[in-house]
Parts: sequence; C-alpha cells; structure tokens
Amino acid sequence: MEIIKLEKYRPILHFAPQRNWMNDPNGLVFFKGEYHLFFQHNPNDSRHGPMHWGHAVSKDLIKWEELDIALYPDEHGTIFSGSAVVDWDNTSGFFPEEPGLVAIFTHHLERENQTPIQTQSLAYSHDQGRTWIKYAGNPVLKHPTKIDFRDPKVFWDEASQSWIMVLATGQTVSIYSSPNLKAWKFESEFGENMGSHDGVWECPDLFELNVDNSNEKKWVLFVSIGDNPQFETGSRTQYFVGSFDGNKFVPEHEDMKWLDFGKDNYAGVSFSDIPREDGRRIYLGWMSNWRYANHVPTEGWRSQMTLPRELMLRETGGDFHIVQKVVRELDTYFTTKEEISNVIIGTEDTNIYELDSEYAEVELILESVDASQYGLTIHHTKKQYTRITIDKNENILLLDRKNSGKVDFSDNFSRAQKVKLEDTNKMKLRIIMDSSSLELFINEGEQALTSLVYPEKACESISLFTTEGKVNVVHGKFSIPSI
Repeated sequence: MEIIKLEKYRPILHFAPQRNWMNDPNGLVFFKGEYHLFFQHNPNDSRHGPMHWGHAVSKDLIKWEELDIALYPDEHGTIFSGSAVVDWDNTSGFFPEEPGLVAIFTHHLERENQTPIQTQSLAYSHDQGRTWIKYAGNPVLKHPTKIDFRDPKVFWDEASQSWIMVLATGQTVSIYSSPNLKAWKFESEFGENMGSHDGVWECPDLFELNVDNSNEKKWVLFVSIGDNPQFETGSRTQYFVGSFDGNKFVPEHEDMKWLDFGKDNYAGVSFSDIPREDGRRIYLGWMSNWRYANHVPTEGWRSQMTLPRELMLRETGGDFHIVQKVVRELDTYFTTKEEISNVIIGTEDTNIYELDSEYAEVELILESVDASQYGLTIHHTKKQYTRITIDKNENILLLDRKNSGKVDFSDNFSRAQKVKLEDTNKMKLRIIMDSSSLELFINEGEQALTSLVYPEKACESISLFTTEGKVNVVHGKFSIPSI
C-alpha cells in the first residue's frame, strides 16, 4: 500500500487536491467498481474562484486517484455543485447501448452590474466519467425569480418511477420530478419555519435510511447552512427525519438536529448507486468552514474531504437521530500498537502512550469513578497539543485546538468546540488523527466532531488526565499505520 506525502499538512487518509482550491463534494457515485468523487475546484489558484468540477476515483474510498478536470465553465457559466447518477434504463436517451453516468449541476453565470443567474444543466459520459459531453439543450431547469437556485441532488424514486431532484432555493429546498432528467416538474417546497435559517440553505440531499436494529426505514433530508458573520459557528449542516411520498417531504420533529458538532464538516452528500447487496448509505463532507476556508495555512493546495462515513438512524425514546461510522475499508490501514484494560487514572498520574505516527487512531472506553473532568491530550509535538475534555458538571465534551499548531489565520479557529452530552459517566470515544485533522466519534457515532488542526506532526503521543478524582480506562486501543 504505497502512500506518498507531498507537502506540509497534506493528509494521507483524506482526499485533498494535488494543487489549488477545492470545496464541496459533487457527483458522488459508484459505477463499475469505482467510487467517483467530483468536487468544486479552481484549477488556477488556491483560493475560491471560477468553479470547475475536479474528479477523483477510488476502489476503497480511502486511497484516491485524481483525474483530469471533468467539467469546465462555458457560455452558460461556471460549474457549481450538483450530483451524478447512473442512467441504468436509458431514460435520458443518452445511452442506447449500455448504461452511463449523467451529471446534474448548477450553471452560475456572472453578469456585469446585474444579479447572477443560476440554472440546472446536464452532462453525460460513456467512458466511466473520463470525458463528458454537455447536453445541447442546457439549461434544463430555470427559475424566473429565485437568485439562489442551486446544488441539485438527484435520485431515482422506485415508488413514483421518476427522477427526483432536491434543489437549494434560498431559505428552502424545492423538489422536482422528471421522467428523463431533461424535463422537470415542480412538486413542492420545504423549509418555511423549519430548522435553522442562520444562513443560506445549500447542498440538500434526500434519501431513505435504515433504522438500526429494526426493519424500519425513514426519509432523511440534509441541508447545509452557509456562513453568517453574526453567528460564531460559521457554516454547518442540519438534517430532518420524516417521510417522502414522491411529491412532498414531511418532517416528524420540530427540534433542530445537527449532523456534526465540529466546525469543519460542510456541504456533504451521499453516494448514488451503491450496490443493493452492499446496502450502505455512504456520506462524504468538505472538511472546512467558510469562516476561514480561504485562509487555512496550506501552500499550493487548499481543503480536504472528511473520511467517508456510513450513515444509519438510531431510535431513542421515540426520537430518531443520525449515527455515523467511518467506512470499514479504513480498518486495513491501521494496526494495533498497544491495548490497555481497567487502568485507573488519577490527578497525579501521567499515563502517556507513544504513537509517533503520521496518522493514528485511538479508541477509548472511559468510566468516571469520581472525576469532575477527565479526558485526553493529543500531543502533536512537545509544544503543540489538542485537548479533549469531558466535563461532568456541564455535561459537555470540549475540543480545544488553540495550542494545536498554526492557528493565527482566524480568530474563530481557536475557539473551543463543544458537544452537549446525555451521560458523562461512561464514554466511548474513537479519534482518527491525520496530518491536519481530527475526527471524533462519540458512543459509536451517535455524535461526531470534525476538526481541522495544523501541527508540525499528526501525533507523537496520547496522555490521559482527570481533575479532582479518578477515571477508569475500561479499554483502550492505540493504533498506527499498517504499512
């Protein structure tokens, strides 16, 4: 398994472009043994600029090969976010001989001294996404008044026997249907007085999801919330659980549900056309935040994606919430260096576990004996560290990265990230550390916290701590690269 690290901060386990700018994942689709990742890309600069679709493929969702740019700007505008599907039954008429890929994307046209125009367009590929033909009838969908009219996510709905598009339309999500991907009919609009409206709505995704340990399924709608300077968090993603009848999505709750409690998981969507025998719903997000995305301290390239995650629903007291687990394909990239069981940590103890690795994984089951605060410190180097603290008095988990390395590019970056917890007496944590990121999963993925960091090294060691009492490390596993 050959892995080459090219520049400072470049991740090993996460996809990042070889050069220049990247943001939203687009066109996530599985076809003929390959996972396709298209992405918002400015090939001319490492800051946001005229959008193209970059392209990468993978056999295992972890190791990616970046290919040539898939879609370039044209007379209709630059190429904003969208999705891709396999047209198995040639509904579009593009594939008379064998199935192929169709990309459905937003054209964004800037006009001098006028409001930009956003429309939806198609491109299709006969060679597994290596080359693309733009549909001569573009654009296929316009709106007479809406300015924010973008990010189409399309899927085939078996119940209605039609293609369904969910589209970000300002502060709502609009739903359209089509028999052929070309002619679209408006079905309904969702979002008024629902969820968070702290920023513009973007990158919706609508899909059916299994409920863990049951035969039940629910529909889930993801909506990303753009940055608003009035709020500390910056951009983030909410979701709704409910029902969909081929025409209308109806949520079954009024509370706001957040996909991730870290600052660095945005604009994520799920893969289309995962084989039925696989059965997983796999999600990938952009690991950044619009508050500081253009200023993170990488040189020559900028941005990375989260690790792919399998999604499912879990029911607790009649309430359904998303559970996220990193895809099982990651397991082969790690080998266990050390395991511990039933180790009591007190305030005076200095339990340090050496890893000294370019990427690492820590799994812990921690049970408070009488500690008011406990947690772990990730020592990137002797002076650079990130601290994760469970506070029993406040019932929160805090991730503090202000001493993690390079942080001075944004005032917002150093502020602690927190998760409200139901039970702080016993915690199960999984932390995956790469060259410039931490992904934290709490209680087998019931909550997630995704965070960028910019240290000189990923992880030299891990230490465990408590304040005013003791904690029992019921089990701990420290893993390093398997190569």
